[in-house]
Amino acid sequence: MKQPFKYTLYQKIGQAIADFQMIQDGDRIGVGLSGGKDSVLLLWLLARLQKIAPVKFHLKALTIDLGWNSDFSSLNRLCQELMVPFHLESTTIGRVVFEERQEKNPCALCAHLRRGTLNNLAKRLNCNKVALAHHADDAVETLLMSMFYEGRITTFLPNTYLSRQDLKVIRPLIYIKESTIREAVTNLNLPIVKNPCPANGLTKRQEIKEILAELEQKIPGVFPRLLSSLKNVDKEQFWG
Repeated sequence: MKQPFKYTLYQKIGQAIADFQMIQDGDRIGVGLSGGKDSVLLLWLLARLQKIAPVKFHLKALTIDLGWNSDFSSLNRLCQELMVPFHLESTTIGRVVFEERQEKNPCALCAHLRRGTLNNLAKRLNCNKVALAHHADDAVETLLMSMFYEGRITTFLPNTYLSRQDLKVIRPLIYIKESTIREAVTNLNLPIVKNPCPANGLTKRQEIKEILAELEQKIPGVFPRLLSSLKNVDKEQFWG
């Protein structure tokens, strides 16, 4: 992998961490490691950053097994290479959502249960922050989903404090595009755990991805402008 490419990754994650004050000296960060491309790159980048950052922080990799009989041994090996402790939490979330509850909108319930399990695991392991692998595409897609399906203008924050659990959630990949992540994971030969979820690729988010791709063809540069709009909000121009 060419050095300039790695430099871009370090620059983007470093800028996001600085802009939103994500990491401070002494932080104990639980990294949500699902096994998807986004989470493995997040862990890889934070482990590299840990060695050169001016502040000292600790990492733990947190993987939630949804009960699909997935093989997470490759993630364990990656964590050993990176010298990051690996913690696997077994659950029956998949069965509950798709077999017992048979939800019409399974993604919302699954996400809620996964977040709760991940945050509880982080607290048990004495973490004060959880790092999630949401990237630039996720932020724009969430914005459009809230507008199209809920009639609201909102998305997730790069740095969020959960008062009930006294836990901060940070998203260091917020400035990095999904296409860049995909290329990086391939070039770095990072291990990926296949997503066995029955709803994978059939979600509203996937529909928004396709709409965005069409918009980018018709209006070149629309994506970076949508991302930029999240920081350039003129509240006086809204009705409420």
